[in-house]
Amino acid sequence: VIEQIIAVYGDVAPMRLVAGGLRVGTETPMDDRAKAYIREHWEHVHEATGQPFNFAFFERQGFVYDTGPACRAVVAVRNLAPENWLAYFKAVQRAFYVENRDVTRNDVLADVADACGLDRDAFAMVYASDEIGESLAADFAGVQAMQIGGFPALLVQDDEGVAFLTVGYRSFAALQPLIERWLQDREA
Repeated sequence: VIEQIIAVYGDVAPMRLVAGGLRVGTETPMDDRAKAYIREHWEHVHEATGQPFNFAFFERQGFVYDTGPACRAVVAVRNLAPENWLAYFKAVQRAFYVENRDVTRNDVLADVADACGLDRDAFAMVYASDEIGESLAADFAGVQAMQIGGFPALLVQDDEGVAFLTVGYRSFAALQPLIERWLQDREA
């Protein structure tokens, strides 16, 4: 859906990814109850979007499901190579959801950056920088200030402020009339 939005509207409404921090700072390994909850969510996402998942993930023992490292990595790529943020974002999602790789590990995130054609050492340096920590904190604070309670969320921003187009998944066909209306209102 993001690719379709960019293809159709990227010239008139540039898109910027903001990290939301769904499960940032988690320190407790997933128990059976948490695994069942997440598995059910993944099944719903698969039904709605067709997103593939590798359910072998739930066989992991002692896994701490912290999205902080992956969020930090995406923000690092957004700053290091803004033209590659979407490719990297998709690659991290694929690594985690489909390939069952541990994207809480910095070396895995660097491997994904390398596979996306980014310089591994430059990625590692930017990833570890205070600047990225500050950018990530700003993303999280902005999401919290807007009280975004679900992901994905698509917002539009102009001189009038910020408006929500969706909180939660919607197909491009469902979003397109909302985007068109926003663009028409903006021109009026």
